[in-house]
Parts: sequence; C-alpha cells; structure tokens
Amino acid sequence: MLFDILAINKYSMLFILLIGFMLVGFVVQSRLKSKFKKYGAIPNALGLSGKEIAEKMLHDSGIYDVTIQSVPGKLTDHYNPSDKTVNLSPEVFGGRSVSAAAVAAHEVGHAVQHAKAYRWLEFRSAMVPMVGISSKAINIIFLLMIFGAGMLKMFPLSTVFLVVVVAQAIITAFSLVTLPVEYDASDRALVWLRSTGITSGEKYEQAKDALTWAGRTYLVAALASLTTLAYYILMFLGNRD
Repeated sequence: MLFDILAINKYSMLFILLIGFMLVGFVVQSRLKSKFKKYGAIPNALGLSGKEIAEKMLHDSGIYDVTIQSVPGKLTDHYNPSDKTVNLSPEVFGGRSVSAAAVAAHEVGHAVQHAKAYRWLEFRSAMVPMVGISSKAINIIFLLMIFGAGMLKMFPLSTVFLVVVVAQAIITAFSLVTLPVEYDASDRALVWLRSTGITSGEKYEQAKDALTWAGRTYLVAALASLTTLAYYILMFLGNRD
C-alpha cells in the first residue's frame, strides 16, 4: 500500500514538474521573442545585413563552400550540415540590427563547428535519423493507445512502454547533446562579433543577451525531455509483468 502511494506521488510530482517546464518554456520563448523584437530595432555598429555578416564571418574563418540563403518564417534560422547551407529568416537575412547580427553569426558558428569537425555537432548530426524514427514511434504508439487499436494488445504493456522509454531516451540524449552545440556556436559568434566591431560596447551586451535567451530555450527543452523520460520509466516499471 505504501509503495503504491509513493508511486502515485512520483507520477504526480513528475507530471507537475513537466507542466512546470512547459510553462517555463512558454515564458522563455515569449521573452526571447521580446528580446529579438527589441534588439531588432537597434542597428548594428557597421550597418551590415545578416547576409553580409554571415559572408564575412565565413570568409574570416576560411570557409568558402557554404551557401547563405533566405528561408520563410520567423526564428526559422538554422545551419544544415548535410548541404552546407546557412538558412536565415527574411528579417535576419536582410536585417541590419543587433538581433540580425547575433543570429547570423550564431548560425555561421555552426558552419565553423562543421568545418572544424566539432565532435558534439558531428554526434548530433549522426543522431538525427534515430531521433526522427523515435519521434514517429512514440507518436504511433500513443495514437494507437488513444484510439484503442487492438494491435497493441498483441504485446505486453510493459513491452510497449519499454519501446517508449528507449525512444524517449534517444530524444533526450539528442536534446542534451544539443546544449553544448548551441552554446559553443553562440560563444564563437560573440567572440567574432566583438573582434570585428559589428557589436561593441552596449551593442555587444545586447547581442549576448539575445543569444543567452535563445540558449535558455534549449536548456528548458532538455530538462523537460529528462522529466518526460523519468515519467515513462516509472510507467514502464509500474506495468512490468
């Protein structure tokens, strides 16, 4: 009886913690958008566009085989190591603000990581296919549970939860590996922005603030993923035959 109560309390605590991370994630995301909007109205010191900043940082780093292109959306900026492209949202690609400078330099930071064979980036890139499969597996399993499909009855419930635990473990590992990749790219960006004078003095602090809040979104996501994994592990342990 006591063990059952403790198990229920653990479920409740983890569920509350997960909801808490979701709320914190929403607050951090809102704060991030607010920061980028604020610094998006402040011109960078040299008046360069995000595209020009990305080109300059690439060339300063001795990289000439990476393409810079504009992609639709907001905060859709990313570096794609598979085709060596720095993809910038329209407001970053053509923007001449502190925000545009920070984001463009951050994404080029990933290109520099790639060129220098930064091990965490290589590890994360190698995990992408597994993460895609894991996400699909979890989605399919929960859809089957929701709609009461008889297919899952062919397997012990503990086996179903074990698959969920393994899949979530892969997703969690990916989110944890993402942290050093993102923080390192921001560090590279800030060092370069300061050395070139694109952001100096107060503008440097603004660029740093923007990238710090961006990094916090990944941190909250990683903590939420860890909590989700712990929740699924308890479900697995509680449903073993």
